[in-house]
Amino acid sequence: MNVEDRVRGPGRRAFLRGACGALALPWLERYAPRRERAAARQRFVVVYVPNGMHMAAWTPAEPGALPEDLPPILRPLARWRERMLVLSGLAHDKARANGDGPGDHARAAAAFLTAAQPRKTSGRDLRAGTSIDQVLAASIGATTPFASLELAGERGRQSGECDSGYACVYSHNLAWRTPELPLPPETDPRQLFDRLFAGGDRAEERAQRAEVAAQRRSLLDYLRDDARSLSQQLGAADRRKLELYLDSVRELERKIASLDAEDDAVGAAFAGRRPERADGFEARSLALAEVLALALAADRTRVATWMVANEGSNRSYPSLGVKDGHHEISHHGGDEAKQRAIERINVFQAGLVAHLLRALERHEEEGASLLEHTTVLYGSGIADGNSHAHHGLPLALFGGTALRLRGGRHLRFSGETPVANLFLALAERYGVELERFGDSTGRLPELG
Repeated sequence: MNVEDRVRGPGRRAFLRGACGALALPWLERYAPRRERAAARQRFVVVYVPNGMHMAAWTPAEPGALPEDLPPILRPLARWRERMLVLSGLAHDKARANGDGPGDHARAAAAFLTAAQPRKTSGRDLRAGTSIDQVLAASIGATTPFASLELAGERGRQSGECDSGYACVYSHNLAWRTPELPLPPETDPRQLFDRLFAGGDRAEERAQRAEVAAQRRSLLDYLRDDARSLSQQLGAADRRKLELYLDSVRELERKIASLDAEDDAVGAAFAGRRPERADGFEARSLALAEVLALALAADRTRVATWMVANEGSNRSYPSLGVKDGHHEISHHGGDEAKQRAIERINVFQAGLVAHLLRALERHEEEGASLLEHTTVLYGSGIADGNSHAHHGLPLALFGGTALRLRGGRHLRFSGETPVANLFLALAERYGVELERFGDSTGRLPELG
């Protein structure tokens, strides 16, 4: 079998196949069908953080051009100031009680992408709404191997009650394929990498993956000769793109192997009872971001959601000097020390978003960085965690140049403008025409 046979696949779903293992490839001009060269495919990513924000450290002072000196939480993202669109004044009315009593965290997550009131139940009679990511996935993700990806930094529960009579499902999932069907996220970078890039699910391929994992070897060790042969057949631009991509794969495999080794060591020391401070949350979150960027670069998917942590998460952050649980301190009661701790958590979360944006910038497609062809929505379904406010939400868009989003600005809307209006406007730019979505009242203006 020659190299061209090994890489050719349907459309952009090309793999580098060797004697042991396979690796999905990025967009390569040589193997892209002519009809796909006319325009780059657009992507949509959502990054969600729980328990709201310290809004005083998030919101720019005035609408208009973003200042060079950004508010503290947005400073880790200053590199992308000209590609950043901060949106103030948007609300999720369906995250409010509306007669259903307590349960703001469950509603915040369930309504964030659905703009629908979740049914208050701790049983199986779940109901929220189809989320906007799934509406877009049915269109822009229809031809990719994975219509959408769902990621999370913490394991979630898909049964039981977690918030004042609401099922845990509501707090631990963002994506809803239908109003009754949530899509549980993947939390393990290794499993996500294998699922996306390891080339299939036949018994032989599973055995090959097991061999790679058992020997702690890079998949690229098995594909070195074939990668070298392929590189010799490519033009200069494709060759550079392939080299950068394979470098990213090798570095990511190294990080995942380090996480696996840490798992083994901690598991042996604590007999499987992993202490929270040793759970590798930051390293795993960074690895998830890099796997996601590779998946988008290889066109394995074009739509993804990432819950940095579950809504209502009470994770502590000792490395940030925050020993108390996040949810606990989000009810700060005006305590300045707690508010400073929340701000440190929020700055850390913004750093994770920055890591994703950098990873997207490392990949190119049709003469531009992948970030130009990706719109990233970052925010929370709660504003101030102390009051559980669902108006004036912290939301920002990044990238999206190919969708004609004009960054470098802070837009302020009236306090009851539905977030669903933003979703309608974004859907239109992705070529998906919707008359209504959730509780929308019209399309959000001024994005371009």
